[in-house]
Amino acid sequence: MNTREIAKEYRLSHWAEVVRERRASGLSVKEYCKTGGFHENNYYYWQRKLREAACEELAARAQSHKAADPEKRLVPSGWALCKTDDSASGRKPLVVEVNGCHVHIESETDPELIVKVCRALKSLC
Repeated sequence: MNTREIAKEYRLSHWAEVVRERRASGLSVKEYCKTGGFHENNYYYWQRKLREAACEELAARAQSHKAADPEKRLVPSGWALCKTDDSASGRKPLVVEVNGCHVHIESETDPELIVKVCRALKSLC
C-alpha cells in the first residue's frame, strides 16, 4: 500500500466517524456542520465517497463469492434476500427474508396485504 492509499484510507476512516457522530447526535447535517466548523459540501462529498467505497467493497466481496451457494451470497445490511421455493403443488411462492422474518407470498396474495406487511417489517428494522 502506497502513501496515497494510506492517506485515502485515513480520510475515509475519519469521515466515517464524522458521519457516525452526526447520526448519533440527532442534529441535522446543517446544524452539525455549523457546530463542527466545516462546510456542508465537505460532509456530503465525503458521505458520497464513503458510499462509493462501500459499494466497491461489496462488489469485490460479491465477485469473490460469485461461485458460492446462492443461499450464502452477500446481502448488504438493510436489504432483503428474495428467493423462490419449489413447493409440492408446483407453484413457486416468493420467499422474502428480513432480519430473520420469513414471508411466503403466493400469486393469490392480496397486494394491499403485501404492502402492509412490508411496512410492518420496515418499522422493525
